[in-house]
Amino acid sequence: MTTDVFLTRTAAFLPFSPVGNEDIEEVLGRIGGKASRARRLILRSNGIESRHYAIDRSTGLQAMTNAQLTASAVRALGDPEDIGRVDCLVTGTSLPDQLLPNHAVMVHGELGWPRLEVVACAGICLAGTTALKHAWLSVRAGDAQRAVATGSELVSPVMRGSRFEAELEHQLEALEKRPEIAFEKDFLRWMLSDGAGAVLLERVPRGPLSLRIEWIDLSSAAHELPVCMYSGADRNAEGGLDGWARTQPQDWHRDSTFAIKQDVRLLNENIVRATLGEPLAAIVERRGLKAADIDWFLPHLSSNYFAEPVARCLEAMDFAIPRERWFSNLARKGNTGAASPYIMLDELFRSGRIKPGHKLLMFVPESGRFSSGFIYMEAV
Repeated sequence: MTTDVFLTRTAAFLPFSPVGNEDIEEVLGRIGGKASRARRLILRSNGIESRHYAIDRSTGLQAMTNAQLTASAVRALGDPEDIGRVDCLVTGTSLPDQLLPNHAVMVHGELGWPRLEVVACAGICLAGTTALKHAWLSVRAGDAQRAVATGSELVSPVMRGSRFEAELEHQLEALEKRPEIAFEKDFLRWMLSDGAGAVLLERVPRGPLSLRIEWIDLSSAAHELPVCMYSGADRNAEGGLDGWARTQPQDWHRDSTFAIKQDVRLLNENIVRATLGEPLAAIVERRGLKAADIDWFLPHLSSNYFAEPVARCLEAMDFAIPRERWFSNLARKGNTGAASPYIMLDELFRSGRIKPGHKLLMFVPESGRFSSGFIYMEAV
């Protein structure tokens, strides 16, 4: 027997003060002492005006860990005496602080909560949504009375200019005519930022607002599409990936193996079809979902560049959602990957704009190998 599950609280944590577009290179550092040729073009396209980094600007050093970011978001849900005992903690992130142990146990250690189930979900943007689904299912099945799900990202340490110095030096030694960091690496330095979010799930609603989670659908297109976004690996001659363990340690710095990379051409050609059009069409057929039923559409947009293609795709499916029903805080909070859906939902949840009876559809695409998630909720 299953039970209803209610999302009763939301929280977000964004480190330090916002960083404007003209200050990014000051915080992240230049590569080889030179300004990026791509920065202004990418920022014009992505529409991000400010974002947050877990970098202390007075020292230039990383000021907190991913586990600390995540724990800060969880604490913002409320005191344990207030929210009650949590039975299950599920985390999602792209880049945990270490390979082993998993991110969830590190967050549990930061929180210092009594013994409970902890689960870590891997992935990129979808990792936080996967965490939410596990937490939802735990409460729905009756295994947990309360569960907390999180999404977090700490990407700034791998985007610092100093991380690319060895690669740049190698290119200079090779006497390349125009030595510069490949666009697939430089591109993401102006797209990604740090942050964390958390939600509390319970069997009963809390006032003044709760969201009943109706369903969460996840899917992958990896059966037909190659890797698009990756880290800790390099492309080989066959077009596949050679993971870091298959390469020599001296090559990790030379090739910026641990930098986050993305095939922009592959992204543009497939992201809307593979993560929105096809999976949403299947959901519409299976669940009878109608655009008219949706009061709030919350798309995780990595860049404002994709807003128009998403709108065109919905129109082509006869599923157009008026723009006044869309909600995004990409411009002010930045693209925080797995944390973005949580940070976006937290702002709308606290805004007073959601009314009882409103239905919300969240859309979370991931370009790692083209996965996507859809979350459907009703306000009570």
